[in-house]
Amino acid sequence: MSITPKFIIVAIDGGAASGKSSTARVLAQRFNLLHADTGSYYRALTAELLGRGVKTANAAAVRAELADLRLGTKVAGHDAHITINGTEVAEAAIRGAAVNAAVSHFAALPAMRSALLAYQRGLADEARGKKFAGLVMEGRDIGSVIFPKADLRFFLSADPLERARRRDRQGQPDAVAERDRLDSSREASPLICPAGAVAIDSTRLELAEVVKKMAGLIAAKLPGGI
Repeated sequence: MSITPKFIIVAIDGGAASGKSSTARVLAQRFNLLHADTGSYYRALTAELLGRGVKTANAAAVRAELADLRLGTKVAGHDAHITINGTEVAEAAIRGAAVNAAVSHFAALPAMRSALLAYQRGLADEARGKKFAGLVMEGRDIGSVIFPKADLRFFLSADPLERARRRDRQGQPDAVAERDRLDSSREASPLICPAGAVAIDSTRLELAEVVKKMAGLIAAKLPGGI
């Protein structure tokens, strides 16, 4: 009788430039996990809505435009990229100043979060179908809302000044402290450290050190402790 391989879900939450994406990508490669950067999904929808001239203040227009969008997934290597009406949004389009300024405002809207809820949860089936060993999903409400029963839940934090320096080194304009304030104070799925999550302060840690802390716990969940 064959034994179904263990499939794990790893949730990584945290504020902007806390190290979520860099860490998740390394873990995805190391453990053959599908990597889902949910921040890029909110950015993609924000870019689409901005392109359609939609304002966050017009909730009815936001709902109407979101209903017109067909969301899909393009898997490239270990990364799950969102597609909108069959087209992947260019990276340059989601990392600019306009999207940076608007994404937390759009993400605070219940209609936006509702539009992405089922899509994000469905990526677990996408990972299984593509024969990945699991899914590593990063964002701001993964361990609290999307996958509250994930096998492992992490919360990354870092000093605001250090996170601002990281964005500067990346050449990306981003008001990290303001975005954190908006994300933490919104009513719909706020940014929080979920109860029971493993909290890691990455301010003075190198990427390899953060990865090491998480990798040991992930390995213990997989057959043979990869």
